[in-house]
Amino acid sequence: MTTRRAALAGLVLAVATPFALADGPRQIAWSELVPKGWDAATAMHSVDISKLQDDDPRANELLVKMREAADNAPPNAALNGTAIRIAGFVVPLEEVGGEISEFLLVPYFGACIHSPPPPANQIIHVKAPPASKGWRSMDMVWVSGTLRVNRADTMMGVSGYHVSAENLARVTVAK
Repeated sequence: MTTRRAALAGLVLAVATPFALADGPRQIAWSELVPKGWDAATAMHSVDISKLQDDDPRANELLVKMREAADNAPPNAALNGTAIRIAGFVVPLEEVGGEISEFLLVPYFGACIHSPPPPANQIIHVKAPPASKGWRSMDMVWVSGTLRVNRADTMMGVSGYHVSAENLARVTVAK
């Protein structure tokens, strides 16, 4: 993926506004997965990071606190059981015969692979439908299915949600 395409993809995902699809799932934005009032940076509010050096033990302690906060980020329970459609990027978990059958859906390119995982309430564990083929790492996809609040600890990150996908479709970006 080119830098321009990745930037456009991020823009598409960032500005996607939720709406109800005719006779189908509700399209949601990633921001809806975060409960109102939850602040990912709470662990940092009490520390002036400009005064920390890389070798300062307090810096490592802060990183541990931040990772714990991200891994325990609360899901938006109000969305449990909602038929949704959301766009994101594929982070493969299980591949059989060259086909990805299970993956994490993340909101931005490189998450969990080239950078630390996002908070758990920004990761969806997806079980792909049997008919899906040809997906690769960091492909941009639309996932449709029923969203469930369900924590999963995986080798690539902690997810706060699960979807047994009813449909997967490529996200197309205008050139």
